Amino acid sequence: MVKWIDVSTSKHQLKLFDGRKLIKTYPIAVGKMLTPTPTGTYTIINKQRNPGGPFGVLWMGLSKPSYGIHGTNNPASIGKNVSKGCIRMFNHDVLDLSSRVRVGTSVYIHK
Repeated sequence: MVKWIDVSTSKHQLKLFDGRKLIKTYPIAVGKMLTPTPTGTYTIINKQRNPGGPFGVLWMGLSKPSYGIHGTNNPASIGKNVSKGCIRMFNHDVLDLSSRVRVGTSVYIHK
């Protein structure tokens, strides 16, 4: 089976699937009204540990330039529409997700 990620911006949820089987659901923060998270299908193109700044412990870049899935230095923001379009996760969750997916994993983002 092939692992893939489903992101619901309206439910503030990121779900990891293996084929059609749900592996895990994570709470996330998404883009605010002026800088919404882009919908569509992308792939993870890189991973960077300890990227610095507001990105928490890990950055996973998406095939849409300047967008990614990353940790946060503001855990209170999870569950809200606050980012500049990126998908924000608790640091422990982004580390868990990163350990389960590889570069090339598909990410499907929808409302």
